[in-house]
Amino acid sequence: MNAPAAQPVSPTPQHARRPSPPALRFDNVTLGYDRHPAVHHLHLDIAPGSLTAIVGPNGAGKSTLLKAAAGLIRPLDGMIQRGVPARRIAYLPQAAALDNSFPLTVYDLVAMGLWERCGLFGRIGRRHAPRIAEALRAVGLTGLESRPIGALSGGQLQRALFARLLLQDAALILLDEPFNALDAATIADLNALIHRWRDEGRTVLAALHDLELVRASFPQTLLLARELIACGPTDVVLTDANLARARRMSEAPDPHAAPCVRAA
Repeated sequence: MNAPAAQPVSPTPQHARRPSPPALRFDNVTLGYDRHPAVHHLHLDIAPGSLTAIVGPNGAGKSTLLKAAAGLIRPLDGMIQRGVPARRIAYLPQAAALDNSFPLTVYDLVAMGLWERCGLFGRIGRRHAPRIAEALRAVGLTGLESRPIGALSGGQLQRALFARLLLQDAALILLDEPFNALDAATIADLNALIHRWRDEGRTVLAALHDLELVRASFPQTLLLARELIACGPTDVVLTDANLARARRMSEAPDPHAAPCVRAA
């Protein structure tokens, strides 16, 4: 009597693939000052390795959101969970928040990106020079190492700050209006660096006001107007209806609004 034919067995993976935890999770987060909300009741996950633009009218809470993501301000309510340790987060504020009168050279400013590895009182010496030189080359500042930062143009200073970010080797990079008042060539060069970070698997969030640039270069967009209007693929988020809703919600903010409380 012939034995029955063996039945094929579907292979079972040794390790079931689990979804990656978010790089950032905002769980019913309200942000603001003196209990008055700038952003309220935000539920949002930012995927690791994503490239996301944050857009919205003036006063929409974009800068506040980035400061909270960086850990510089605490939520009034809710919780922010970060998928990376604080030492692997890099934050670049708006240019208006930077003081370029401090007596630093371009080399010194860029080298500050190594502080996390060397420690505040660690020595940055010859062994670090090749990495600093490579960062300067990547942003087009080779030859300007000894120039005081106060003598730089706005575009040159922003290039130096991006070089510092390169040395920080961060997993989560937060940029607040990184292209403001820059010429087209500088925007193109720095935008290429942002995409390089995305290709390396880093998570990048950038607050921007140029919607055409966002549509051309950022696959994901978060539209904010003191609360979340939409978040997802850029062409789905930046619709006329969503943009009109964001404008309406930001036209008449009340600076004396009551403190925000968690809904029951």
